[in-house]
Amino acid sequence: MQSPSSDPSGHLLPARGEKEERAYRAAAAVVDPEIPAVTIADLGILRGVEMDGDVAVARVTPTYTGCPAVLAIELAVETALREAGFEPRVERVISPAWTTDWITAVGREKLRAYGIAPPVKASNSIRALFGETEVACPRCGSLETARISEFGSTACKALYRCQSCHEPFDYFKCI
Repeated sequence: MQSPSSDPSGHLLPARGEKEERAYRAAAAVVDPEIPAVTIADLGILRGVEMDGDVAVARVTPTYTGCPAVLAIELAVETALREAGFEPRVERVISPAWTTDWITAVGREKLRAYGIAPPVKASNSIRALFGETEVACPRCGSLETARISEFGSTACKALYRCQSCHEPFDYFKCI
């Protein structure tokens, strides 16, 4: 049995065959078109890659069913797999629904470094559902922040302003 390895973002991978691991690495390196600082593996959108004969089958779960980036992500995964030498097939998996709980620790840190406050509560938290979340400024770390708008640069983010450093920033909402 092979020992576990890690993908391009440092996520631990289960033992798998060489072709399957190579296909997973290719798909996992695809960046989110709306947030290029994170990969689809960082966000937990990439559910897995398996070999079906000579075809690399990547399973992708959109952040929400109406996400305008889902087609771009699927096409980028197809391209990455093809460029890695595989015949690609991308399957959209909508159940179970994606949740911000699937964002990895690496992904959360990349979001913060990019200037987006990562979700701070579990998606099943009643406080998260009713907007009572304390959001730390990704630039200075202050909790003295205020929501300006329920929607930021994309529907999955809200716009906040830090009361300490006065900088606006996006907050990746709990879903």
